Amino acid sequence: MPESALRPCGGGAGDRLPGGGRAPLSVSVVVPVLDGRRYLERSLPALLALRDPRPAEVIVVDDGSSDGSERLARELGARTLGSGGRALGPARARNVGIEAARGEVVLFVDADVVVHTDVLTRVVAALEDPAIAAVFGSYDDEPPQRGFASQYMNLRHHHIHQQQADDAPTFWAGLGAVRRSALLEVGGFDAHAFRRPSVEDIELALRLRAAGGRIRRVPAIQGTHLKRWSLGEVIRTDFLRRALPWSELMLRHPGAFGDLNVAAAERGKAALALVLATALIATAAGWLPWWAPLALLAAAVAANARLLGLFARRNGLFFALRALLFHQLYYLYSSTAYALSLLRGGRRRKAARATPSGTGS
Repeated sequence: MPESALRPCGGGAGDRLPGGGRAPLSVSVVVPVLDGRRYLERSLPALLALRDPRPAEVIVVDDGSSDGSERLARELGARTLGSGGRALGPARARNVGIEAARGEVVLFVDADVVVHTDVLTRVVAALEDPAIAAVFGSYDDEPPQRGFASQYMNLRHHHIHQQQADDAPTFWAGLGAVRRSALLEVGGFDAHAFRRPSVEDIELALRLRAAGGRIRRVPAIQGTHLKRWSLGEVIRTDFLRRALPWSELMLRHPGAFGDLNVAAAERGKAALALVLATALIATAAGWLPWWAPLALLAAAVAANARLLGLFARRNGLFFALRALLFHQLYYLYSSTAYALSLLRGGRRRKAARATPSGTGS
């Protein structure tokens, strides 16, 4: 269950101006951090320098860092709080920030994201519609880390989040804002279920929407992602921290998601990647002619043309072709995660049917 002990703290909503109009929404920025001093050195000054509007406060919630993150944040001028332990997770850290926030809106920013100068302007403009409970943006297309994995991961994210702006069934806490009243109503992030970075923001979206809130993706809300990725970390994060838990949510809430990585078009591309992999194996075994996987690869190029174009524009054709091939692997291991979740769900249902009525925990 999400933490239900979140309590209101300051920040009256919708202050009136003398002329009868409404003052601009006040925004508290919450940054969870665990051993992220090297990132805060770049990301915090950008947040603290925001103007027109200016954030009501920038709160850094330290999750037990041992690298001096909290001290640096305090020296730079941020308000600092502790999560109450070490490595309790960003969900817990964000909840601490929510409870302490004075603003009507809480903007969550990951410690390794350097926001663009117009972020608050765009957030406030989007939330002027009282029906909108939350908004989120994306990474930009200029990641500073030049390694293959870093470029692939950040550009893939940018591409997915730059799809048509409209109401979204999900939320992203890397650079996203929520009305504080909506967060208090649903109890914030589920820090008990998500003790590590995972899909806690996606699960939050389910409860925000169930409470009647609308969520909007605004592609123009952007920040530069500083993280350096390795290929192993990409696969582990995608599979263990994203695909598996997201699949579990999809199975528990059928039809709740149809956007971003799980949109119908993405599912079709995943199916194509599976057919391509099968054709490669069949061709190696002599069961299919050599041109069959080539034809399927051409189909994959066509299906991913926009992403391939982004890869090529940013890093050249050779990178784009390598990234496209790795992207097929991404579809395969993500689909495997969903299949594993299906099997686990089937086993749980079978075990539940086998348990005599009135027994069990």
